[in-house]
Amino acid sequence: MEIWINPACSKCRSALTLLDAEGADYTVRRYLDDVPTEDEIRAVLDRLGLEPWDITRTQEAAAKELGLADRAAWPRDASGRDRWIGALAEHPKLIQRPIITADDGTAVVARTEEAVRDALSR
Repeated sequence: MEIWINPACSKCRSALTLLDAEGADYTVRRYLDDVPTEDEIRAVLDRLGLEPWDITRTQEAAAKELGLADRAAWPRDASGRDRWIGALAEHPKLIQRPIITADDGTAVVARTEEAVRDALSR
């Protein structure tokens, strides 16, 4: 299992604490330093069963600068998918965190204890 974290994020630190308490075997990826490629983002989205706009932190400064709230400029459908993925790769702070890729090939956005436990059970 791998967990994408930002060490400054309290939700990430809580997820790590729970993983450690449960004795989980995991790898940490500091995704702001080790930025995921577009292909890695696509793979995680497939594992999550989500679209890029579903895991975008739209309140970040970069999201506002890019105008992500403008649905005409940033359509939330197949026509805009690659552009959204490109934005996440170029601006990794926009990626929701933490994301845990589970051993069964799935993934979860692990912002709650329940989500972390869900990933551990897979």
